[in-house]
Amino acid sequence: MPENSFVPLPGSERTPLAGAEDSAQQLDDSQRIEVTLITRRREDLPAEYVTGPATLSRDQLEAQHGTDPADLALIRDVLGRFGIEVTGADAGARQVTVAGPISAFSAAFGASLRLVNTPHPASNRGVAQHRYRVGGLHVPAELDGVVLAVLGLDDRPQATPQIRRAPSFAAAAANTTGPTSYSPVQVAQAYKFPAGTDGSGQTLAIIELGGGFGSADLDAYFSGLGIAGPSVTAVGVDGGTNVAGRDPQGADGEVLLDIEVAGAVAPGARQVVYFAPNSDRGFVDAVVTAVHANPTPTAVSISWGQSEDSWTGQARAALDQAFADAAALGVTVTAAAGDNGSGDRVSDGKAHADFPASSPHALACGGTSLRVDPATGDISGETVWNDGPGGGATGGGVSDTFGLPSWQAPAGVPGRAGNGHPGRGVPDVAGNADPETGYQVRVDGKPQVVGGTSAVAPLWAALICRMAQATGKSFGLIQPLLYAGVSSGTTPAGFRDITQGDNGAYQAGPGWDACTGLGVPDGAALASRLQG
Repeated sequence: MPENSFVPLPGSERTPLAGAEDSAQQLDDSQRIEVTLITRRREDLPAEYVTGPATLSRDQLEAQHGTDPADLALIRDVLGRFGIEVTGADAGARQVTVAGPISAFSAAFGASLRLVNTPHPASNRGVAQHRYRVGGLHVPAELDGVVLAVLGLDDRPQATPQIRRAPSFAAAAANTTGPTSYSPVQVAQAYKFPAGTDGSGQTLAIIELGGGFGSADLDAYFSGLGIAGPSVTAVGVDGGTNVAGRDPQGADGEVLLDIEVAGAVAPGARQVVYFAPNSDRGFVDAVVTAVHANPTPTAVSISWGQSEDSWTGQARAALDQAFADAAALGVTVTAAAGDNGSGDRVSDGKAHADFPASSPHALACGGTSLRVDPATGDISGETVWNDGPGGGATGGGVSDTFGLPSWQAPAGVPGRAGNGHPGRGVPDVAGNADPETGYQVRVDGKPQVVGGTSAVAPLWAALICRMAQATGKSFGLIQPLLYAGVSSGTTPAGFRDITQGDNGAYQAGPGWDACTGLGVPDGAALASRLQG
């Protein structure tokens, strides 16, 4: 084989980004950068470990389905010829970190990089400056099929936090039912989370791509609820850090919402919050680090996402396979289904599912508008969350990239918009997400009321920790258990069906729908069912 022959890297294609403008500052080709490579598995991961109930230990996953040492040696040798060095490797996670000058990466992978300014995908975040490329990558021919993804050359912002703040008083007054708000504890009580549980003995991981938290906020918040707060530890990934107080209207709100909802509902669960840069590399590396941590978490909560078509195929596959690893290790991943209705902020007028919620290995969490009787604490009404144009609505739909999982097939998922082909249905489950019936939180020293499916992912992660405590077992990929026995138009035990409302293209109705999935939890009944 001739030296330095190349082959295309499938799934690496980048399409032009709207609004991208060359920065006045140019990239220095001698600048040293770090990139993550995802390698092939030694052997395919058997379905019985992904769908459960069988699981693998971290050592078993590495020995049987991780990076082959011969592949790592080959990567080291081939890339070394270009002046790229291996600076880290996690065989169990199939993750190899490499570093070198930009010019070396351009030669090895065919990346023509520029420095550009683009509108940040989060509407209130202004302009982002980042490395940028268009088109596909290639790899040296010796690495064909060995390296499956090259992440981090283009480090554009990949995701937005799925958070919505309560409307102003004037806007809220237009809501005929009137705005209201609840503590996370009240929401958990309304959903009948299993009594006698607080998540003790469990670890709950949270993924963040910006923002931060301060201990003073958490101390004041949990003290105000009259509960002892959880143990919360911050972990940095790829240079990401916990930096509080710089973005109270943006990422700080996401971080504190996640910690406070999960901590109020499952204060006994130890929280580990992973901070990474907002890029496809940062997202994948944060999830991989969380999933493969010791101790293994019971649940991983993700409240960041973006329309499926904003991701490269290689990044989607890498993150999906990290979730498959999570399932094999007994970890449940919860993901927000999106806050922008069935269109998911894409301007083509078509329906789009949000990723990573659309991964069949993540528990996709949709949103409702919840009304609780203040006298009894019982639910007086609940509909699909949809506050109209500009106000936010639950995401949901049918994936254009992931097929219909066998465990979801009997639920009555409609065909994909446009061609009618079967696809993964989003969401799986739901919970209160409407900012007009939102959660009382504290962000950078100030009380706020927030909503969004961002709140539902940590709510369900906390419920899973409490059910794990109650049943004495972790659940991994929990969907086969949740969907067991379901058929179109029916609601399984442990759920209350939401049948009113829509998210744009999809209407709620009896049984599973693309607004609220199987419905909202009856936590005690669900724990009892899973115990059996």
